[in-house]
Amino acid sequence: MEKLATGEKVLVQPQVVRLFDEENPLRLSCGEELSPVDVTFETYGALSPQRDNAVLAVHALTGSAHAAFWHSPEDREPGWWHGLIGPDKALDPARHFILCANLLGSRYGTTGPTSRNPRTGRIYGPDFPAVTVRDMARVQKALLDYLEIPRLQAVIGGSLGAMVVWRLAVDYPDLAETVVPIAGDIAASAWVIALNEVARQAIYLDPHWNELAGPNRLPVSGPGLKLARMIAMISYRSEISFQNRFGRERMPGVPANGGGDSPHFQVESYLHHQGDKLVARFDPFTYITLTRAMDEHDVARGYGSPEAALSRIAAQVAVIGIDTDRLFFAHELRATVARLQKLGVRASYGELRSPHGHDAFLMEFGQLNRLVREILER
Repeated sequence: MEKLATGEKVLVQPQVVRLFDEENPLRLSCGEELSPVDVTFETYGALSPQRDNAVLAVHALTGSAHAAFWHSPEDREPGWWHGLIGPDKALDPARHFILCANLLGSRYGTTGPTSRNPRTGRIYGPDFPAVTVRDMARVQKALLDYLEIPRLQAVIGGSLGAMVVWRLAVDYPDLAETVVPIAGDIAASAWVIALNEVARQAIYLDPHWNELAGPNRLPVSGPGLKLARMIAMISYRSEISFQNRFGRERMPGVPANGGGDSPHFQVESYLHHQGDKLVARFDPFTYITLTRAMDEHDVARGYGSPEAALSRIAAQVAVIGIDTDRLFFAHELRATVARLQKLGVRASYGELRSPHGHDAFLMEFGQLNRLVREILER
């Protein structure tokens, strides 16, 4: 990390490493081989001489390796978990070596659907092979091996990131001292799968879906991805959050019973804004790839049963739920903790109290810092 002379911002730069190539391809869960596989990652802090202070942070669905600080002095927003990572925060670079890598199949520097297929010279697009959370976990482990980090003090992630945390805990029992899955369970529920499928159908029904533009092979327009994001945003927040923030407030100048297809209410405008923001920075192929991976997530796969899989966990498990989460319900996470405890796994449950729903793990940094600090100090 580089601190500016003004002291206003700490600058970080992403790093890229090739972990798999033609001589050593990544064999995916679907049976296909993928090469090359490049991974983009960022680090904050210094690795101790004993190499025992590393913490792996895992991003959510549309996140990236840029978890904290800034890439340039002109950046208006810091990394997505800047509220948790930094001086005097739960993940403090003065004490921890914090690592965040872009997940396999994402679009922010790690090989995914927007990468170029070396066999065709074209962007993979819809031809990118199916990847699973298990594949993502394997690539994260390969990065740790490359960095010569034999063991983590902790691995922590939210939503899709929590799924990767669970998979790492099961597949690599000796990897971490503590695992902290936030707002994500040991398997995708029917509810999660249903919401993801509705969002994907919005993309498939986009009239431009089959009109691939130029060498980038991306749809000409993004109304399907926009609608997918609008649908998802409803599950990321809560009815309490929407009511408190928007109520029945109308858009300025829109009379009651007004006509037209423009937003009449503030909550409509908010959903359109969120959809437009994602279209500007994401792509539908990646969205489909990652939501499919979420749907297929089940730690029991490969082990015969959930009990057989969970019994492998040697780390301390500290699950964090959100009381208003409408995607991964708090009662489901509490039930998973009880299941772990019955199996003799060291497991505890903590909860964020928030009106903001699933996205609270990206917003309630006061509570989150307190919970994570307590977990790491045990």
